Amino acid sequence: MKYLDEYRDPGLARRLIAEIRAAATRPWAIMEVCGGQTHTIVRQGIDELIPVRMIHGPGCPVCVTPLEMVDRALEIAARPEVIFTSYGDMLRVPGTATDLLALKARGADVRVVYSPLESVRLAREHPDRQVVFFAVGFETTAPANAMAVLRGAEEGLANFSVLVSHVLVPPAMTAILDSSVNEVQAFLAAGHVCAVMGWTEYEPLAERYRVPIVVTGFEPLDLLEGVLMVVRQLEEGRFEVENQYARAVRRGGNPTAQQVIRRVFRVSDRAWRGIGVIPRSGLELTAEFAAFDAATRFGVGGVTAREHPACIAGEILRGTRLPVDCVAYGTLCTPRRPLGAPMVSAEGTCAAFHNAGRAPGPGAHRSQGGS
Repeated sequence: MKYLDEYRDPGLARRLIAEIRAAATRPWAIMEVCGGQTHTIVRQGIDELIPVRMIHGPGCPVCVTPLEMVDRALEIAARPEVIFTSYGDMLRVPGTATDLLALKARGADVRVVYSPLESVRLAREHPDRQVVFFAVGFETTAPANAMAVLRGAEEGLANFSVLVSHVLVPPAMTAILDSSVNEVQAFLAAGHVCAVMGWTEYEPLAERYRVPIVVTGFEPLDLLEGVLMVVRQLEEGRFEVENQYARAVRRGGNPTAQQVIRRVFRVSDRAWRGIGVIPRSGLELTAEFAAFDAATRFGVGGVTAREHPACIAGEILRGTRLPVDCVAYGTLCTPRRPLGAPMVSAEGTCAAFHNAGRAPGPGAHRSQGGS
């Protein structure tokens, strides 16, 4: 299939691996900031074939959704007057006591949608019910979610609201680089985020922290070429933002999408699961659209929660530990019975390792940064 098979060519992959091996004089530490990239890297064994350390970052929007936000969703969804809508990848994310799928099995009206505009349609069709959409994601999903709010406002749908848990990538990268235990020397930036936002936000990061950043796609050849571009920068002492994903990303991104985001959302502090609050790392509704805030409408803003004591999701999301470092990995925590979101999400690092058959073994319990 054009634009797919050509980025999975084994011969080209072997050539890129050989070029990386020839170029790298040391085991540089590179973090990919996308769960889709993590799954490709682990599934294809790329991290085991190249002489650099791939550190898996907080690139899964489902995984970084804080536990208390999941509990707020569960409290809203349990109400008889509510139709709770969400993308399917949130349904099995565990809250403190249950998840949305189990709640649905017990009779709650929880529905999977493929677009937030479906939730708007449900609100139009069911004026006697409250329809809530779980607005989760990075910058990638923010334009569509903003459009849903705008459509709800245009149609005067007083029974439509959104539970917002949007997070932003550059502040998370800054928090990682500012950490006292950071060993990340370069980044592969998420191509889909940059398709919306462009890469101008990354240029000050590259200059300030002297780290190369390469905007990269999601297929094996995309990632191998991205790693090669990073390694060449590191070896040459350069720290620039480069674009491997030229077929989809422009420096300025998508201005129309950015305009919609800015109208509906404003930047705010945001809690990340297992990590804590990162300043100015999230989006919340502006005052103009505050009436569509489900947390306020249903009074769940004060709900708090504590992680399972055996789950090290925060350390995995920060890139300081590997899934196989967790004592619950593959035993107490499996895709069928997850303790944390990284094991159940389609972009979670723990799920990637488990699906690829990665198992603890001699030397497996180590940090991603080595040691």
